[in-house]
Amino acid sequence: MRQRLAGALGLAAALGLAFPAMAAGTSTTGPGLLPPPPPFEQGPIGPDLAGPGTEVLALEEERFARFTVPVRIDGAGPFDFMIDTGSEATALTHEINIGLALPPQGSAILVGMASRRAVDLVEVGALTVGSHTVTGLTAPLLARAHVGADGIIGLDSLQDFRVLIDFREETIALENTREERGSSGGFEIIVRARPRLGQLLLTDAMVEGVRATVIIDTGAQMSLANNALRDRLRAKLSEDVTATDVNGVDIIGELAVVSDLTIEGLSLKGVPLTFADAPAFAALGLKDEPVISLGMQHLKIFDRVAIDFARQRVLFDLPRDVARALRRARRGTTYGVNH
Repeated sequence: MRQRLAGALGLAAALGLAFPAMAAGTSTTGPGLLPPPPPFEQGPIGPDLAGPGTEVLALEEERFARFTVPVRIDGAGPFDFMIDTGSEATALTHEINIGLALPPQGSAILVGMASRRAVDLVEVGALTVGSHTVTGLTAPLLARAHVGADGIIGLDSLQDFRVLIDFREETIALENTREERGSSGGFEIIVRARPRLGQLLLTDAMVEGVRATVIIDTGAQMSLANNALRDRLRAKLSEDVTATDVNGVDIIGELAVVSDLTIEGLSLKGVPLTFADAPAFAALGLKDEPVISLGMQHLKIFDRVAIDFARQRVLFDLPRDVARALRRARRGTTYGVNH
């Protein structure tokens, strides 16, 4: 049996785009975990939403089951863009460029989850999200039908920021953490990440006892793992799943349910994963290492997720009942959440 998930990969990887590299000076410090937090006291949930460096934006859930935020391009708009932490590059769609007529900048190879394709590039003078403006971008053009939004806010526009997605309130906060220190109070799980090509990699996750790298991918609906992980697991494959990447190319994966996925003491039980060898994993140098791209289907089990690119860490805020159980479990064994 084969199941089609329309748009499920959406923006799962505009990774490995063949044009200028990410922000210079990116740290290359090794992986590791922050020490366990002190006894839990509910403090302010960072970032400081009243702080002058923080912009809170309303989210609109669109048909691809992800969220969009209003963006202006060179003063025009607003347009509906997705914040995609799995995409190396900010991208626009052909449809909005018809009216914008941005200056062409040649072409490049875009690496999607299923394919490598040549795409046209345009020059973006200024991209504005809330009160934040990024200038001097070179962006690929994609088809809106394969994106599910007017464009993508990718890693090249996020390197100075912490992105906080609040699934309960359906808001997103962008905080410039290079200018002011963001609070980590109230987050039960804080994981130090390893940077690679602008991406933040969590390298200490465990899947059925197998160590795996986790990518937080807010642009993907489903979670995708590679065959290097599948080959090390006992999971039984149940059916084929077909999804479409940003280039409009199908990828066929094998769906399986793994018994547990553990991130810093929190163990998720009965986790559905789709396994496939994707070009995007190879572009990150992870083809032969166990890796999971964690999409919105699993991120939504948390109350809040913060991706702090400037400080190279990812923070998770749990539902209160789970947080209480996790604090108790840290005195003994890990706590399992059925999914």
